[in-house]
Amino acid sequence: MTLRLGTRGSALAMAQSTTVADAVRERTGRDVELVEIVTHGDRSSAPIQQLGVGVFVSALRDALLAGQIDFAVHSYKDLPTAPAKGLVVAAVPTRQDPRDALVARGGLTLNELPDDARVGTGALRRIAQINALGRRLHAVPLRGNVDTRLRKLAEGEFDAIVLAHAGMSRLGRGGEATEVLDPLLMLPAPAQGALAVECREDDVELREVLAALDDEYTRAAVTAERALLAELEAGCSAPIAALAEVAEGDEGPEIYLRGAVFSPDGGFALRLSRTGTLADAAEVGRALARDLREEGADNALGVQHDPHP
Repeated sequence: MTLRLGTRGSALAMAQSTTVADAVRERTGRDVELVEIVTHGDRSSAPIQQLGVGVFVSALRDALLAGQIDFAVHSYKDLPTAPAKGLVVAAVPTRQDPRDALVARGGLTLNELPDDARVGTGALRRIAQINALGRRLHAVPLRGNVDTRLRKLAEGEFDAIVLAHAGMSRLGRGGEATEVLDPLLMLPAPAQGALAVECREDDVELREVLAALDDEYTRAAVTAERALLAELEAGCSAPIAALAEVAEGDEGPEIYLRGAVFSPDGGFALRLSRTGTLADAAEVGRALARDLREEGADNALGVQHDPHP
């Protein structure tokens, strides 16, 4: 029986889904049909932070639950941190480069951009970190797919743009980056560069098929990053950044997690880190979130806690 894979219709989403479909065909010999699903986020031109969490995934999840498709591929950073009833992330394939990339006219790097340069990006997290640099750079909201953003840069609307390097690479345009940004300068979004392959929880057979695509280290890293995000009670559009890396420790693989919280104007910037085992990935994320909160993260997030609950 042909498996129906739901995907958004953008060039990037189709490229990501095609990669997963090819992997499923190779491992199982079963045919996979791509089914395009239009989401609310695809229809709207509003800034991401105004659209809310899950705007790019809710239609795909509805189609899954309705039985219109068998599984779906998401950019993991688009998923809400709360689990979806009746659905499960059956596989997290090996992550691509999670870092952000700068594409600037004239081949400039971030440090070479002149004062008053217009830097386009669609993410509040990136805007906050650009502002936190203390440079006279103007972070300007930018939406659209990768090709649209690069075209607007080429047409002179911006001096530079910042976008995910993984997305550029999946479209064969990674070489156009004038600088892949060091996480010390620009910490990425939780789960950036990772894919989530989701299916119905009760489809045991398909879950077993998709499990073959799962990468243990990527899943652990993403679990830590998203646990931090969930603990801070924030969505993917909040000025929160996190990156977990798996390295060999004295007693086996361990996670090194960096997390950061910013105010949108960049005036408040807090960066901390923690380490732990792969088995404790979620707790590493939650613990780092608590550390950030103790150091004043809520001041940037605008969270008010009742001192007399």
